[in-house]
Amino acid sequence: MEHMEIDKLLAKIEELVPFYMAIPEDYAKSKGVASVCIISEDGQIHGKVYGNDKLRGKDSFRIAWTKASQVWITGYKTNEYEKLVFADQIDPQQFGIKLPDLVGWLGGQPITLRDGIKISVGFSGFRGSSDLEIVLKALEKANKSEV
Repeated sequence: MEHMEIDKLLAKIEELVPFYMAIPEDYAKSKGVASVCIISEDGQIHGKVYGNDKLRGKDSFRIAWTKASQVWITGYKTNEYEKLVFADQIDPQQFGIKLPDLVGWLGGQPITLRDGIKISVGFSGFRGSSDLEIVLKALEKANKSEV
């Protein structure tokens, strides 16, 4: 069931990508390439690269994976985790992530699927606020649709 819900989420993200590519500020950032990486609780990785430039796609997916993996390890959104670390509210040693390896960018977030399964999602390519928003909008659409 978990993979079906993830596949549904990925399909809804794919439907929304053209809309975000049409936003001038997001297209300027993405240059036509964006990526999503999803890591399930058991470590299964799902993802997609959008666009035709394979070299940009490689870099974009690397960033999406980095965001998703930090969320998977820490349970915190990217950027929020870093704020907590630098405010001395969290000891980064407990997660084993060295300070130079902190992501810092928006776009990684924990998501709970409709069936209660928790996944870690990293999206890269657009502005950070759009990277977060596209996943949340896709999740809302996936939750409204039937199998």
